[in-house]
Amino acid sequence: MTHLSTFRRLLLLALTIFVSACATFPQAGQVKGSATYDVAMEYSTGGFQRSYRLHVPAGYDGARALPLVVVVHGAFDNARGIEKFSGFSRLADRENFIVLYPNGIGILGWLQHWNAGHCCGKAAEDNIDDVGYLAAAIEDVTAKLAVDRRRVYMVGFSNGGMLTYRFAAEKGDLLAAAAPMAASAGGRASSTVPEWRIADPVTPLPLLVIHGLADDDIPYAGGRSEHRGGERTYWPVEASIRPWIDRNGCKGPPAQSSLNHGAVRVRHWKACRDKATIVFYGLENWGHVWPGPYFTGDLPVDDPLRNFDAAEIIWEFFRQFPGNT
Repeated sequence: MTHLSTFRRLLLLALTIFVSACATFPQAGQVKGSATYDVAMEYSTGGFQRSYRLHVPAGYDGARALPLVVVVHGAFDNARGIEKFSGFSRLADRENFIVLYPNGIGILGWLQHWNAGHCCGKAAEDNIDDVGYLAAAIEDVTAKLAVDRRRVYMVGFSNGGMLTYRFAAEKGDLLAAAAPMAASAGGRASSTVPEWRIADPVTPLPLLVIHGLADDDIPYAGGRSEHRGGERTYWPVEASIRPWIDRNGCKGPPAQSSLNHGAVRVRHWKACRDKATIVFYGLENWGHVWPGPYFTGDLPVDDPLRNFDAAEIIWEFFRQFPGNT
């Protein structure tokens, strides 16, 4: 392949992304489901115009306000990618909620990532205000669709899970519950910089945390990434949950149980203020991959995690909390 043909392919790709991102969102009375729209916002951070994907469920009619689930992709992924492998749009059509898939900053729709404080890349180095962007994106969706502001939820994977921890701490009053996955709430980019830690949570908030116990990207026990190497270190999952155990006023040790023939370890802090319960799912022999049918459906028939569906579990958790906003 010549350099010229490579350039033309990249130019065509960039044009496709640009046109897709700039597609006009229908007027309020013309919005129909089931459909997913690419939306360009009149909002920028650090010189980047921000955008998101928005899934409107089949049952949307504009007459009744629906819950909103914000699903935040990991580093070097994008809104389209996490919509595909998380399964949330399909679930939204069945359960009748709206899904917002924000896009991180990147280059021509690629290598998108987030400023979660201690991670990652250009977004963190340039101190991009991704907390502010997510709040603005939520506001943008509520201006376009009939959203029940009491039932806004957030789930994030990897770097997106880190941002979910951060948003839940700083802007938790906008949420009814949150679910960070395969993530850490604090850490250190290198040995030469101070440790970064999330702020004290502004409000008690129900929290569901899912983490693979064999994750070698963001280890359950914390420390350096065995997969990526380097000096970056992460908090253990226990330390990441602790701010909410304290803020939610959870008393006593968690109840412990297991699912899927012992492959899923569950800890449940039930005695918490304002019913702000905390649940942790630890997945045995599972690494740094979204644990849903897109991946678990290919496991051997006798694997206890075959067809494990994180989206289903997260939604069952979220729907318990109508929120107070």
